[in-house]
Amino acid sequence: MVLDPRTVKKILTQSEQEYLDYQESLTIQNKVLDPYEVFIKSRLEACPEASAAQVHDWLKEHFTDLPNVTEKTVFNFVLHVRGKHGIPKPFCNQRDYEKVDELPYGKQAQVDFGEYNMTTEENKRKKVYFFCMSLCRSRFKFLFLSEKPFTTLMTIIAHEKAFQHFGGIPEVMVYDQDTLMLVNENKGELILTDAFRSYVAYRGFKLHFCRKSDPESKGYDKYIVM
Repeated sequence: MVLDPRTVKKILTQSEQEYLDYQESLTIQNKVLDPYEVFIKSRLEACPEASAAQVHDWLKEHFTDLPNVTEKTVFNFVLHVRGKHGIPKPFCNQRDYEKVDELPYGKQAQVDFGEYNMTTEENKRKKVYFFCMSLCRSRFKFLFLSEKPFTTLMTIIAHEKAFQHFGGIPEVMVYDQDTLMLVNENKGELILTDAFRSYVAYRGFKLHFCRKSDPESKGYDKYIVM
């Protein structure tokens, strides 16, 4: 079992009675989620790199009778399941990081797409899709929500609303390699869709795409075929 260093530090400072009380609280928490152990085990076996937060989302999606438990309770139970069934979380290759100079105001913005399962007023789960643009220097953000998956046209509309909200257009836009804007990649060259290529030419901003399936590489140059 892999424990959070903060948890280890906390345990080491506890008295014997405090430690016994802590273990008893974990036992109580585990009992709450015991009925979902088989489901969690199967999900972790299929996706061992999943976080406790992801497991919590899966539980909410698949079980309407899920008790109201905290993120910490789910985290502890996931650790329990990993240790009991021998499902360690794989370690990714470590990278060296260093602080970079702050960019000038208006120089760069980052765009991310995602989806989230929300609870309606009728207490039902509903998936929504979002577009988020963040200014890299000021950290100001603009969020655009949709009940339907984004299309290229809707993506362009979201850009326009973001630029209107910020009162200007950043010089450089940073993206993941998203199919909404790209046709394909050929020998390292990214080819834009016709609609998005025309929009970029109209607005005049530059593009940076991070390496495919590697969001940590945002900021690395990729050549764009216009």
